[in-house]
Amino acid sequence: MDAGAGAGRANEGGAFSAAADRPPAVLVHGATADHTTFRALAPVLGRSRGLHAIDRRGRGASGDGPTYSIEREYEDVAAVADAIAAASGGPVDVLGHSYGGRTALGAALRTDAIRRVVAYEGAPLPPGSSYRPAGLLEAVHAALARGDKDQALSTFLRGIVGMSDEALARYRADPVWPKRVAAAETIVREVEAETSEPASLEALAAVAVPVLLILGSASRSPFGQGTDALAARLAHAEVAVIEGAAHAAHHTHVPEFAAAVTAFLDRRP
Repeated sequence: MDAGAGAGRANEGGAFSAAADRPPAVLVHGATADHTTFRALAPVLGRSRGLHAIDRRGRGASGDGPTYSIEREYEDVAAVADAIAAASGGPVDVLGHSYGGRTALGAALRTDAIRRVVAYEGAPLPPGSSYRPAGLLEAVHAALARGDKDQALSTFLRGIVGMSDEALARYRADPVWPKRVAAAETIVREVEAETSEPASLEALAAVAVPVLLILGSASRSPFGQGTDALAARLAHAEVAVIEGAAHAAHHTHVPEFAAAVTAFLDRRP
């Protein structure tokens, strides 16, 4: 399903049908990814509910626009939620990974069609803190300027995600690596946008629907700082920690990830 005909709209990259008595869920991927990032999680989570995995703007079959802001991303996800809610006859849930989690939270401020939000390590940091090591953005810029998208992506994954050389070598062997390299141009705009006012702790603390914030115990410390800071400010927030997981728990700890999401989404008000 296309959320709209114009450039920059989010295209649904994959749909999974399941139990009709539960609200459908929209899956929103993180930086450099597309809907296929949920290829391990979706078959498990999709046993209990219908899923709609989207490609954010500039990925897959989705368009893009001449200018970028994270607010356009919020609007895209809200438009998808509105369309699915209209088709299904009720509100939807939204699950986002990393930057997709930030986008899911922002979308909940722009539509009443979102019932609950799950965000995996997508929380903003308090003022004065940063996810990015010193010099990272400049290094990504420099790699892109010389046409080395592979290096740009590697720099991002090491610096922000905290991926080790060993983990990076495994990722390079994955068939999706060329797609991730192709999307490297989007890294800079998203790293810059995450520090904008609409993506801030103050702005997203206004989300009123129930939110589950999931954190990997082995992730870099800023992810925990952001999770704790946002949880303390939200009206209805829960935190779940997946032991031993880092930033890619939707690949490495699928049963635990799916169990946490299912328990939260299935809980009665």
